[in-house]
Amino acid sequence: MLYWALVFLVVALVAGALGFGGIASTSVGIAQILFFVFLVLLVVSLLAHFFRRA
Repeated sequence: MLYWALVFLVVALVAGALGFGGIASTSVGIAQILFFVFLVLLVVSLLAHFFRRA
């Protein structure tokens, strides 16, 4: 999932550099959503790991 967030971020940077504002803003939005979903899943996974060990 982190890979896809980085892919959309790169697409946004390239689109922004070429002047495609709509595509760039959409790609940034998708990248942000994927990154925050990744962070939430990471925290849940770490908490589950620590509670399973205890």
